[in-house]
Amino acid sequence: MRLGTRIIGMMALAALAGCGSGTGLYGGGGGGGGGGGGGGGGPAGSVTVGNNGQIVFISAHNGTTNPAVDTVVVGGTVTWTWTNDQGISHSVRSQGSSSFASSAIMSANGQTYAVTFPAPGTYQYDCAVHGAAMSGTIVVR
Repeated sequence: MRLGTRIIGMMALAALAGCGSGTGLYGGGGGGGGGGGGGGGGPAGSVTVGNNGQIVFISAHNGTTNPAVDTVVVGGTVTWTWTNDQGISHSVRSQGSSSFASSAIMSANGQTYAVTFPAPGTYQYDCAVHGAAMSGTIVVR
């Protein structure tokens, strides 16, 4: 029961953290011709993979899970981080017509996989090991 309470608490905190001002989009420098916010798009989104033995993707921005849903700007980067102390394998596998390079199957705690999204679209993904039981969506605007 404690684990369920902790997960609900983490999700509530994540949801509150996402309630700031602005566009709700991650990443990106300034648009248009020059200026802007420095090099690259910076970290755009963050997704937890596995969460210590669970079959789950969790958006660090808004706490959504299976599907984890994040919205980023064109040129933004999403980083998936394995939080896995039980050695359970997971991956990030691109699905659908808007695609990106999929990750290898990994199981070590702290491993990361990052993708920069250069074009607008809706990018679906799941885990090659767990299929639809672990899924997510990245919306790029």
